[in-house]
Amino acid sequence: MVRKTTIHAQQQTLPGSEALMSPRAEFIRDSYRGSGKLDGKVALITGGDSGIGRSTAIHFAREGASVAITHLAEEQEDALEAKRLVEAEGARCLLIEADLRQRDVCDDVIRQVIDTFGALNTLVNNAGTQQVSKDMTELSDEQWKNTFATNIDSLFYLTRAALPHLGEDDTIINNASINAYIGPEFLIDYSATKGAIISFTRSLSNQVVGRGIRVNAVAPGPVWTPLQPATLGAHDPDMLEDFGSGTPMGRAGQPSELGPCFVFLASLDSSFISGQTLHPNGGTVVNG
Repeated sequence: MVRKTTIHAQQQTLPGSEALMSPRAEFIRDSYRGSGKLDGKVALITGGDSGIGRSTAIHFAREGASVAITHLAEEQEDALEAKRLVEAEGARCLLIEADLRQRDVCDDVIRQVIDTFGALNTLVNNAGTQQVSKDMTELSDEQWKNTFATNIDSLFYLTRAALPHLGEDDTIINNASINAYIGPEFLIDYSATKGAIISFTRSLSNQVVGRGIRVNAVAPGPVWTPLQPATLGAHDPDMLEDFGSGTPMGRAGQPSELGPCFVFLASLDSSFISGQTLHPNGGTVVNG
């Protein structure tokens, strides 16, 4: 059982840091037992240095996968800690510093993964950003373009570069958001990108499922990651007071509760599932 952790007002600056969060996040439960679901597999996880990405990397490692993680230059400290945690599971870990908004950078990331591990079996498009804007007329062109470049362009570039290396029983998992379904008024650009990710997931699944490649998404509800104090908290620290308390479960999720969702979609446990979205969101019914 995950106990409710009370979150109080706080703030950071983007891209955020795990070390500065209070309380600290949980990435994997002591009770989680790996069973070789991903033995011999190679996974690339964007934004794997912290939050949901870090949890996914640790869970994949415990299930036997080798892991490549992309991160920004500002996230080097978090990335090194993620690498330490992955390697503590007995897995290989490759860190790649990369600004994924650029096509050539994404192409190079895939090349590095193939050159290092000789294969790629799972692509987790997890990296993303958000900014609060409560007035559409004040949402700048720069913010709009950056949100789409970070959340959508990178996903497209990486997926296109990865597809030639994927085959039967390989997987693509896209991190969407509950906000694609509920549309919070202060995250218009972010919510629009997450809605696009859902549609991208469905269409790409229809295109490649005949090749045995499964494409699915995860749409988390409020989860305690550095993105929250670095965006919501940066706008107004009080936005994080009792963060997640509005869910039916009355609390925010921990990254440790998201990692197993990605394991399920990456493994043969989900062999008859493609084009779908999982909703780990604390009990909110979104009918999507």
